[in-house]
Amino acid sequence: MAAETHAKLLLQKQLKELNRNAVEGFSAGLVDENNIFEWKVTILGPLDTIYEGGVFDVVMTFPPDYPNSPPEVRFTSEMWHPNVYTDGRVCISILHAPGDDPHGYEKASERWLPVHTVTTIILSIISMLSSPNDESPANVDAAIEWRERSDVFRKKVARIVRRSQEML
Repeated sequence: MAAETHAKLLLQKQLKELNRNAVEGFSAGLVDENNIFEWKVTILGPLDTIYEGGVFDVVMTFPPDYPNSPPEVRFTSEMWHPNVYTDGRVCISILHAPGDDPHGYEKASERWLPVHTVTTIILSIISMLSSPNDESPANVDAAIEWRERSDVFRKKVARIVRRSQEML
């Protein structure tokens, strides 16, 4: 129970800080005002990328022992990206459980650390949109298109960006 109370206080503090000092590129709030553990974040497609102009929603679901464990982050907007599973879950190193990687791909220092905040997570996702990691893809089909058929990949993303604008 103490861990959950600590998590609630920390998340309330981070939300208050984001409301007071907005960070360029995204906005954040609660899905339900009565649940500090579920956030809706709107990410603007990064400038000078194929996602530029897009408006993408994600839901962050925090565990009761946050910050000792990472949140799950899932795009609720349509997304085509090598590091996003087809169900929208984001796959980046800092969202992987802390400690050594059982597959030996990532260093423990690249995985979740309790120093990460909502801001550092979202900035990492924005960076992921700018620079996909196709060596360890969550969406193999997107990674293959990214590497071998970039024209098809770009057209697919352009359609997604256009649809995200139409949803506004």
